[in-house]
Amino acid sequence: MAPVSSGLPAMLALLAFLGLPLVEAAKFSASSFAGATTAAVWPPPNATHDASLFPPSVGFPGPTPTGAEPEAIATAPAAAQVSAYFPLLNPGTKDSKTFNTPRLWGNLAPWFSVASQGLPQASPQIPKGCELNQVHLLHRHGARYPTTGSSPSVLATALHNATVAGTGFTATGELAFLNDWSFKLGAELLTPFGREQLFDLGVGFRVKYGDLLNNFTTLPVFRTTSEQRMLDSALNFAAGFFGVPNFLTDYNQEIIIEADGFNNTLAPYETCQNSNLPVGNFGNVQIAKWQNIYLAAAQKRLQKEIKGINLTIPLVFAMQQTCAYETVALGFSSFCDLFTEEEWKGYEYSNDITFWYSNSFGNPTSAAMGIGWVSELVSRLTKTPISVHNTTTNGTLDNSLTTFPLNQTIYVDASHDTIISAIIVALNFTTLAKAGPLPTNEIQKNQACLYRSFIVSEISPFASNLVGQVLSCPASSEPTHIRWILNDAVVPLTGVKGCTADKNGLCKLSTFISAMKERVDEIDWAFDCLANYTVADPASIVDGRPPVGVRPKDEFPTRKRKLRRTRLG
Repeated sequence: MAPVSSGLPAMLALLAFLGLPLVEAAKFSASSFAGATTAAVWPPPNATHDASLFPPSVGFPGPTPTGAEPEAIATAPAAAQVSAYFPLLNPGTKDSKTFNTPRLWGNLAPWFSVASQGLPQASPQIPKGCELNQVHLLHRHGARYPTTGSSPSVLATALHNATVAGTGFTATGELAFLNDWSFKLGAELLTPFGREQLFDLGVGFRVKYGDLLNNFTTLPVFRTTSEQRMLDSALNFAAGFFGVPNFLTDYNQEIIIEADGFNNTLAPYETCQNSNLPVGNFGNVQIAKWQNIYLAAAQKRLQKEIKGINLTIPLVFAMQQTCAYETVALGFSSFCDLFTEEEWKGYEYSNDITFWYSNSFGNPTSAAMGIGWVSELVSRLTKTPISVHNTTTNGTLDNSLTTFPLNQTIYVDASHDTIISAIIVALNFTTLAKAGPLPTNEIQKNQACLYRSFIVSEISPFASNLVGQVLSCPASSEPTHIRWILNDAVVPLTGVKGCTADKNGLCKLSTFISAMKERVDEIDWAFDCLANYTVADPASIVDGRPPVGVRPKDEFPTRKRKLRRTRLG
């Protein structure tokens, strides 16, 4: 028999339908635990694993001959596509049950194969006549719980405070589920789906690029940071790439400390002070302007269905974020179909605004945030150690061939969404910014076109992956060209100095290296990240640097910058 409280929302709805008094019943329509945080712990306290009774191996493995390494990126007739999110349920929208809502979740979207970044005829497959010599992978961690203090927890706190304060609230109609809804999301850690994403990414990378392992004479070094979700992502990737339990012994996992004061190109905000100040977070102001426009109708509509809570625009936005977070954590969310297709398109654009003005082309710290990784890329491409550490590179680690080898044919780095969006600025992928600054009063007009200039779900979703293919064209053992593939879409390199238009996105390797060396010289990390400056109009920025009038008057491409002391870690 169901508990009496479980039938309360239905009873209230019946009373309302019959026109009967609801005064007394409404006081108790929301459960006292509504909005409360619930969590589980696994394994159970005091439970232990007895390896003597359950050993990892008992012998008798049967035949174990190995096969050849795969190289599907070169041998398959077409590239495999990522389009599904099993085991997540596509939530749909208020006005459509078949709409692909997860693709509109910006940086909270599961990664998917992007159709095009401006080269619709190009494929991730190695171009005919070329040979793959080396590959560089920069990937984001998998789906996670919300960061501490983010919007979903604010929503939960508002609901729970209303119940514990004694005033209570009443939710009806589409919001009736809030009467006994509790907050089941943790914070920061990978979700089960996030673990799956990175395992699958590792499997896919082995199938595509496994043949390059034949060039190794020592174990490869892959890099990540010390944050738990970063380490867990790297380990799940390795488990997919090398297999279980082989990943424990088949490679070396470098863990770079991610904390204040430690140089780390995969988490450069720890030393780029301006990225944590208002000048580095214009997006917070810009997004509020757009939220007040695209969520106005939703706020009025939903407010009619809840009494006792002032449903502000930020709380309505929190409902959209909770939809995304609950789906990637729990597999489904009742918040998703509260919103129409147009409101989800508005949500997608809100993420574009935030990233553009805080973490990418429209922020004055972005190029500096990404330039440390570009320095490391040049070092790897040229097999030459970094001579000067005056950005976010870690001299202690990068000066050692043990922790920063220069002879690998496969490089794998794990980072964050906001860093990938900064690195594409440092790399001068200007085609992603060709539509210019994003307006905050309407969705940028070209957003409705087949090819959109800057959209976060295609740049920095969960498990985002940026792949650099170093090639010889025509095929040989000596690399001659390079190209970049962002979430399975080849990126045009026409913004890189000297690189010309190419249907396959190819650029001469020597030209690319020369352009990146120039980028390292021209981006003034010390000023962009540490100087005290203001920017009157963020819409004037399209290159991830302070406006020309704000930069030092003596700035030249070869300008020497103050050498910062490299911190251990």
